Amino acid sequence: MNNYGIPQDAVITIAGTVGVGKSTLTTALAERLNFRTSFENVDQNPYLDKFYNDFERWSFHLQIYFLAERFKEQKRMFEYGGGFIQDRSIYEDVDIFAKMHEEQGTMSPEDFNTYSELFNAMVMTPYFPKPDVLIYLECDYDEVIERIERRGRQMEIETDHAYWQKLFKRYDDWINEFNACPVVRVNINEYDLHESPDTLDPIIDKIRNAIEAYRKVDQR
Repeated sequence: MNNYGIPQDAVITIAGTVGVGKSTLTTALAERLNFRTSFENVDQNPYLDKFYNDFERWSFHLQIYFLAERFKEQKRMFEYGGGFIQDRSIYEDVDIFAKMHEEQGTMSPEDFNTYSELFNAMVMTPYFPKPDVLIYLECDYDEVIERIERRGRQMEIETDHAYWQKLFKRYDDWINEFNACPVVRVNINEYDLHESPDTLDPIIDKIRNAIEAYRKVDQR
């Protein structure tokens, strides 16, 4: 246990649509709880720019890349014995991004089936610890667009807003059905990491309570 009563072997995952602030909260929670971090490998991704220019040509390649990277992170967390704050879960890739591209025709049904089978095989391995809790970051759609523009990644800014609207809706639908682990919903307006760092404390309390309840049930 740390000073906040959270087990040092816990795996805490942060989920939410693009631009909602997952990476920032990941860093802040890791520093507060003395946990390691697990981030998406965005800067070294060889497909991301290509994907935003041509969804149909590169969606499968991008999703396979993310799946491989996230599985390596899952294995790393397992080998360390937990103690991680994770920026985005592997579940979002298959249930939101890949499925969206398959349904809108920018990923073939064959490619989606191949991707899904690979995902299902991965989650059956011993290297796949489920999160103790998933923190879902909520906000208004307009706030997402403002954050994307403020972040300044040109490939995201130039993307048609219809794509972000579809993604936003899919996240909302997905979290309402998600049951792989406990969920703590947090509105991004509930905390201010720059002006009022103490606003993180109530969120940590929710995390602790969710993990305690989850592990009690899991031990029965």
